[in-house]
Amino acid sequence: MDNIEYKDIHAFGRDELERLFMSVEWSSGHYPDKLVEVMKNYETVYSAWDGDRLVGMICAMDDGVMTAYVHYLLVDPDYQHHGIGRRLVEMTKEKYKDYLRILLVAYEDGIKFYESCGFSRSDHGFPMYITELWT
Repeated sequence: MDNIEYKDIHAFGRDELERLFMSVEWSSGHYPDKLVEVMKNYETVYSAWDGDRLVGMICAMDDGVMTAYVHYLLVDPDYQHHGIGRRLVEMTKEKYKDYLRILLVAYEDGIKFYESCGFSRSDHGFPMYITELWT
């Protein structure tokens, strides 16, 4: 996938966000208008594009000094296993290289990927949430 362009932007159209989130079956995709606003509020949003098609993104928030939290990492299934997710993670790790902690919540099928990117499982912490989303 040599033609992938990576961007540091926060403005996205509702249709491109809906398409990407629904491609990975994330319930957030059912709220494209909210996603447009969400992207404006993240500290970090890196996206991957194949021409004018949004094919991947990573979003993170941080406290400005010590801790960054990766909230979204998603890559269109048609573009997975081509290094796009890894590149987005590396861009984020570079931005936060001076922070003391970068954390995320990994689903079971993503644990090996995140471990290969340098993340490790916590033996003493567990993700908890209050949500109306089902994925």
